[in-house]
Amino acid sequence: MSEENLYTFENEQYRKTYWHTCSHVMAQAVKRLWPEVKLAIGPSIDEGWYYDMDAPFAFTPEHLEQIEAEMRKICKEKLKLERFELPRAEALAFMEEKGEPFKVELIQDLPEDAAISFYRQGEFTDLCAGPHLDSTGRIKGNAMKLTACNAAYWRGDSNRETLQRIYGIAFPKKDELDQYLARIEEAKKRDHRRLGRELGLFMLRDEGPGFPFFLPRGMTLRNTLIDYWRQVHKKYGYVEISTPIMLNRQLWERSGHWDHYKNNMYATVIDDVDFAVKPMNCPGGMLVYASEPHSYKELPLRVGELGLVHRHELSGALHGLFRVRCFTQDDAHVFMTRDQMKDVIQETVRLFDEVYSTFGLSYTIELSTMPEDHIGTVDEWERNQDILKSAITGMGKEFVVNEGDGAFYGPKLDFHLADSLGRTWQCGTIQLDSQLPERFELEYTGEDGAKHRPVMIHRVVLGSIERFIGVITEHFAGAFPAWLAPVQVKVLPVTDRAADYARDAAAKLDELGFRCEVDERSEKIGKKIREATLEKVPFMLVVGDRDMENATVSPRRRSGEDLGAMALDAFAALLGEEVKTKAIR
Repeated sequence: MSEENLYTFENEQYRKTYWHTCSHVMAQAVKRLWPEVKLAIGPSIDEGWYYDMDAPFAFTPEHLEQIEAEMRKICKEKLKLERFELPRAEALAFMEEKGEPFKVELIQDLPEDAAISFYRQGEFTDLCAGPHLDSTGRIKGNAMKLTACNAAYWRGDSNRETLQRIYGIAFPKKDELDQYLARIEEAKKRDHRRLGRELGLFMLRDEGPGFPFFLPRGMTLRNTLIDYWRQVHKKYGYVEISTPIMLNRQLWERSGHWDHYKNNMYATVIDDVDFAVKPMNCPGGMLVYASEPHSYKELPLRVGELGLVHRHELSGALHGLFRVRCFTQDDAHVFMTRDQMKDVIQETVRLFDEVYSTFGLSYTIELSTMPEDHIGTVDEWERNQDILKSAITGMGKEFVVNEGDGAFYGPKLDFHLADSLGRTWQCGTIQLDSQLPERFELEYTGEDGAKHRPVMIHRVVLGSIERFIGVITEHFAGAFPAWLAPVQVKVLPVTDRAADYARDAAAKLDELGFRCEVDERSEKIGKKIREATLEKVPFMLVVGDRDMENATVSPRRRSGEDLGAMALDAFAALLGEEVKTKAIR
């Protein structure tokens, strides 16, 4: 990074330091206004910061306005931030004297030899490792905003104290804050939960938290997406299987999931035997591979599965279709020889490229390396990590490293998709695994006639059908491309006289395989057009007396573009071309 950008938001470290300092300014403002509030932690996050606090009242939007005003005063005071360290006993006494029990607990949990550092700004001092800006005057008081407040468990433990978490965001310039807030407002309009209700796609009920219900239009969208998934995978040589939703404990112990993932699994007892509902499809896929002998001539063997999996997520983590307790993974496992690993990884990335470009989604790649909780030797991990690096760089693609976040059985490449608002979503993943083939004693007969152990990749391209629907709903703001839209055409008769003609036109489009509805209500055509536009239907066919006389229809896009009168066959050809090419508009 160039010298002139070191102290700008282009530098991630500076950006996080700026936001971290803002969190201290916010905590100082709160303590000035309400000294009785107890402070917990206040880190920077991907966008801004938060601070967890224990207050004897619930923070309201009016309280946040008061805090913002006090923060602006602190920025104008240009208070110097000074770092100092204290021995463990003095640090504990210091926080006990200030009446900060959460800080005392944090100090007690530090290693005996840890350096215990604090930062002081004016009358306010906080336990913190830093780093920070040198002065509160570096923060632009008119370019920061407290955005939300909600509940949070102390240390993420539902058995501990419930705290209040205040979120904030800040920028070096006010126009950057304004742009950010405008983007947030646009994101609210695109919220897939709201659009899911308005467009009749899915619903969430208290009777099944984390278990979404798909409605008729949502099922049309879902099935169209699955049809596309199947077409692409057939093109790339995949076969499809289905494995049981529930398997016994012995299998999950053999795969390692019982030891490494048990807290996220739903378990039960059948005929005095422990069973678990599958949180992943891979162990079932191992059994399918092992069910018959294989030759090197079959490899790479590409096996796909749209498997329904269940995972026990905390209720506070549930979020629309983005975080649910049951979802359909568009899973696949590719079994191969070691010599085929690089080619298979690159082939998989090309499949990803084809799928993501269809939706107009770009991506960045993250390489996640060996976690502390892993199986297999360090040498195996390093060898597999090097293969993933070589495959990606060999395609001219770049990646960043996410240390220690691999799957317990192998390193992985995660694909973070960027939507139309610039937000990123982790969807695709390619996980390289030489451990499960070993645990399940998978074999193939090599060219030399001897038995060999295959290696494999676990991979998803969409991530899950449900989550991907949430992502593209927000990406397209519910205005899906014609090929994907639950209703592609709405025929709107201008008068009751045109109702039969409208029904005939819809029937012909239906015969051609298009998804079509007729609005036969005795309403003014302007209202029909407005409501069809709100439903985000790609095309409206307005038909009136002149269309009946001339055997035409008058197509109109949801954007408002009037295509003029044309024969129904001509419109069908136009729509058919957009569906065939999967045009995005």
